[in-house]
Amino acid sequence: MERGNYSVYADFILLGLFSNARFPWLLFALVLLVFLTSVASNMAMIILIHIDSRLHTPMYFLLSQLSLMDILYISTIVPKMLVDQVMSQRAISFAGCTAQHFLYLTLAGAEFFLLGLMSYDRYIAVCNPLRYPVLMSRRVCWLIVAAAWLGGSVDGFLLTPVTMQFPFCASREINHFFCEVPALLKLSCTDTSAYETAMYVCCIMMLLIPFSVISASYTRILMTVYGMSEAEGRRKAVATCSSHMVVVGLFYGAAMYTYVLPHSYHTPEQDKAVSAFYTILTPMLNPLIYSLRNKDVTGALQKVVGRCVSSGKDYFLKS
Repeated sequence: MERGNYSVYADFILLGLFSNARFPWLLFALVLLVFLTSVASNMAMIILIHIDSRLHTPMYFLLSQLSLMDILYISTIVPKMLVDQVMSQRAISFAGCTAQHFLYLTLAGAEFFLLGLMSYDRYIAVCNPLRYPVLMSRRVCWLIVAAAWLGGSVDGFLLTPVTMQFPFCASREINHFFCEVPALLKLSCTDTSAYETAMYVCCIMMLLIPFSVISASYTRILMTVYGMSEAEGRRKAVATCSSHMVVVGLFYGAAMYTYVLPHSYHTPEQDKAVSAFYTILTPMLNPLIYSLRNKDVTGALQKVVGRCVSSGKDYFLKS
């Protein structure tokens, strides 16, 4: 449908991540490898937590939810991008762009809130260990997960209809590899400054509230750890908490760059690079960070691998 010099509900053109690359197929192979590694490692984390009784604790339950979010998060963006490169196409329908935009906002928002609420789990575990089973009961864990998904869904339902109702110019070329808000707003034929200001405030709140919870929790944790007399207890507390802080730093840092830093301080190419970091690399790094620094996870993995190897040997000997 045409209205003057702009169109409504027409297809968009995603210029993509590979368009300006010197070696696009090398970058394609790298992104495909990262995607497969991310899905496999997060699936492995979920399966390990499900089958190993030692990992049936609130912290690992929340980690399994983080892994689920990461699988859905990367699957919202990367498969479309890879298929477009193979098929030599760049078009995405208005409905497809709207769906991708909604899922991206929902999953990113849910992960923001979950990372914030996970710091409460670490705070209780370190600062109030005797009451941990009560304060982090199964009901509380499910409430935390529900709150994270609800917060992300509210973000998606609020921002998606407003973003997609703007009239977009006839070129329809999105200088990005997915339908992200800042890239879409650049195509609008009307003034979006009021909406951008409102979205800026919304993003500040979405980042500030979880980050305030994280900062308060880890301030208390550091004070408690500093006062510990046992070196082993101090080491274990620092190991589990530092993994969470690394993940929070990676995810929140990239999001703050994209949505909080004024647009005049970054270019479209920088936006694509940072977006690639937190939409493609971060979902792969999360399970690696938690597993490499966690003896419980590595122990469970070694146990499962040992079972598979012994089962394979038994089958080979019988045949």
